[in-house]
Amino acid sequence: MELIIIFLAKYLPYILLAVFFVLFLKKINWSFLFVPLISALISRFVFTELIRFFYFRPRPFVEQGFVPLFEHDPTASFPSGHAAFFFALSAGVYSFNKKAGLWFFAASFLVGFARFLAGVHYFSDILGGAALGIFSFWLVEFLIVRFFKKTVDIEN
Repeated sequence: MELIIIFLAKYLPYILLAVFFVLFLKKINWSFLFVPLISALISRFVFTELIRFFYFRPRPFVEQGFVPLFEHDPTASFPSGHAAFFFALSAGVYSFNKKAGLWFFAASFLVGFARFLAGVHYFSDILGGAALGIFSFWLVEFLIVRFFKKTVDIEN
C-alpha cells in the first residue's frame, strides 16, 4: 500500500503532465496549452507562495513528529502546491474536453490524497490547493478572454 501512495504522490504528477502535452499535440491548440499551463504556474508559484509567505502552517510530519512516507523539506504546508497546480491544469483540460477533464480531476485528487496519506499535507491543504487552482484557472481564463475581446473590439 505504501508503494501505491508513493507512486501516486510522487510519480503520477509526471504522468499527468505528459498526458497533458500529448493532448496538446493531438489538438495543436495554443489556447489549450497556454491558458491551463499559465494558470497552473500562477496558482503554484504566485498564489500559493504568497499565501505561504503570510501564513506558515507546519507540515503534519513536522508538527506531529513522525517520518513521512517519502522525504520532504519542512516547508509550509498550506495550501498544497501540487493540488493548486494540478487542479488548475484539470480545470483547463475540462474546459476543452469534459471527459478528459474529469479524468484529470480524478487523478489530481489521487495525487493530493496520496500526499495527505503520506503525511506531507493535511487534508485541508489539499482542499485549499484545489480551490486555489480552480480559481486561478477561472481568473486567468476570464482575464485572457476579456483582454482578447477588448483587442478584437478595438480592431473592428
